[in-house]
Amino acid sequence: MKFYTYSLRLFFLLFFAIPCYSHQVADTAFKQAISIKYILPAVLKNASLKKVVIDYNDNVYVLTSKGVYRVFEKALIKDIRYTPLAQKIPVDITIQEGTGHLFYLYNDKWLTNGYAGVPYKNLPSNLYNQFAVAADGAILLAGANTVSVCKENTLTNIPKPAEELLSVQVNKGIFYALSATAIFQLSGNQLITLHKGNGLQAMGFKGDDIILGTAKGYYGINKFTGDSSIPLQTKLPVQNIHCLQVIDNKLWAGSVAGAFMKEALGGFRYYSSKRWLNENKVIDISGDSNGNAYILTPSGLNKIEFINQTFLAKATYFQDIIRQRHIRYGFISNVTLLSPGDLSTAQMTDTDNDGLWSAFYLGSQAFRYAVTKDKNAKRYAWETFEAFERILSVNNLKGFPSRTFERKGFKVSDPEAWHSSQDPEWEWKGSTSSDEFVGYIFIASVLNQLVAETEEEKKRVANFMDKILTHIIDNKYYFIDADGKPTTWGRWNPEYINSFPETVNDRKLGSATIIAGLQLGYALTGKEKYKSEAYRLMDQYGYVKNMLVTFDKLKETPGTIRMGVDLGVGGWNHSDDEMAFLTYWPLAKYAFTPALLQQYKQVITDHWQIEKPERNALWNLITFATTSAYDAPAVDWFLKEFPMDLVGWNMQNSNRKDINFMAPNYRDQTTAVLLPAGEVRMHRHNTNAFVLDGGDDGLTELAGDEYLLPYWMARYLKVIE
Repeated sequence: MKFYTYSLRLFFLLFFAIPCYSHQVADTAFKQAISIKYILPAVLKNASLKKVVIDYNDNVYVLTSKGVYRVFEKALIKDIRYTPLAQKIPVDITIQEGTGHLFYLYNDKWLTNGYAGVPYKNLPSNLYNQFAVAADGAILLAGANTVSVCKENTLTNIPKPAEELLSVQVNKGIFYALSATAIFQLSGNQLITLHKGNGLQAMGFKGDDIILGTAKGYYGINKFTGDSSIPLQTKLPVQNIHCLQVIDNKLWAGSVAGAFMKEALGGFRYYSSKRWLNENKVIDISGDSNGNAYILTPSGLNKIEFINQTFLAKATYFQDIIRQRHIRYGFISNVTLLSPGDLSTAQMTDTDNDGLWSAFYLGSQAFRYAVTKDKNAKRYAWETFEAFERILSVNNLKGFPSRTFERKGFKVSDPEAWHSSQDPEWEWKGSTSSDEFVGYIFIASVLNQLVAETEEEKKRVANFMDKILTHIIDNKYYFIDADGKPTTWGRWNPEYINSFPETVNDRKLGSATIIAGLQLGYALTGKEKYKSEAYRLMDQYGYVKNMLVTFDKLKETPGTIRMGVDLGVGGWNHSDDEMAFLTYWPLAKYAFTPALLQQYKQVITDHWQIEKPERNALWNLITFATTSAYDAPAVDWFLKEFPMDLVGWNMQNSNRKDINFMAPNYRDQTTAVLLPAGEVRMHRHNTNAFVLDGGDDGLTELAGDEYLLPYWMARYLKVIE
């Protein structure tokens, strides 16, 4: 294959200029859901939590078997403000419609502290266990055997339906009662049957509709006529509904498997697991004036708060937590938690891909520096690069990069792959793979392009890549480990690469990564050997031809055995996607000629097309930077939906009824539409985003660099202003 020469000087000046595109999004505030779990006092450990209500001042009250408690800062405390009531235990509490005053129902009276404490009524003892209060002061009281109406301080008994009343409520001055088989409406002094049903469990009010929850979903009736208004809804996250509430004109439902909210434009947001709730069984839901939901479970109170957030504020948050607990010798570090979700027990440990993961953080700081010129961003980028430089010096193998390093005796991942350093205090990990190599070429390219401003700084980057590439070339395109043998996955030799059939991605990906590395080596060092070696692999061994194999040709190819592993089976390798897109940045940015660049663009666009369902902001932005094509709404969606809580809580979605499942397929795409990141288990970019269930019992926390890199890249590319 022959290629044409071009004025590289002009080519690189044009290609490295900051793109100026029209697809810009202003960083305006959006609603970000976060979870707050309130601390319960020890006295409530074995208490029964019954109900949550919120008054017109947004004071939050919880009725318990040990009295009324209220939210104070981040805890529930006993409400002792009114001394005469402090030791009393109501049988029910409610909020008056219209005024928002809190009312109490005791065994022998009802009362309120509103209206200067004037309204109250002594009652026959132990007859009533629930009540509702209308704006005009009328009250409907119900018990096991008695129903009464209290108007103008006069108590009138009315006929009680034969069945048990599960709930009494008031809406626009009209009282309603719910049983398992009917909805009753108060008319005069009678509860008349408005609607007959079966298996009714909850009711809520939205406009002119009464929403009824059952074990098989919810439906709606007109609150005046009882006629059907909304057919039975079964495509729900959970069908078995135990409580309903309308908050900020949005329907919320509680179940034994979490809570969900119906969005204004359709679809549902599902709040389950310890990412959102202290436990999944929901007893009651109430909302404040800001549209936040308070969700009561048998063991705690949770708040789903919708804060006003910006992309920059979110990036600043992740930047701060990374500096607090995720930097290990310059590497980015996941943390393990000794106690589920308890970040005070966080410990940093080595992983199998410290270099690759750290490339995301270093990259984010490089783009951040290019955008802001913040001296801390530059400092953090070079501090991370120091860790990359040390992977070469911590072992005595010429040009061989260690996977990672640690003080002697504290290694965690793959202990059999570790070796003693020439420094007696340290150990280093071998078996370095192509994953790590991709991290090296990505960080070297962005450092050189965006951060290195002096000849000395540029030489540091060039020397780093020069040593690694020299090792690879001198060892016939292998990483040679401490045992003198090629590592399992550090292989770019033509005999190895071309031994794969075109239907297996290793052939395509391996060709791309090494060509990208050689192009970069030439650009950084000016050494002709890197250019000539790249052309040798392209011309004699078809490495560009390998890259140009389209992704629709990849398929299961059993019998492709390498190192005892059949690489032709097991479905799509999403780690390969991560490696490929990080490779595309230096592959395109350092293309030798415009003709090569056009071929690389074909490769990148082809890959991006099949990745679009994953809505990955980073893949879109790298595609944008190299080809000008991308899915702008997907970038916006990814950055907004990325959760604030990065703990590895267990999540389950495979039992949901509101999502459309796909038939088994090669890419392991389980659903037609990707679920928001806040509803699935935490994962890195090398994992299938469509996995529905999983987690690690809350014993890890990701760092947030998965957000920082696409955010700052978007700023650099002027996708976000």
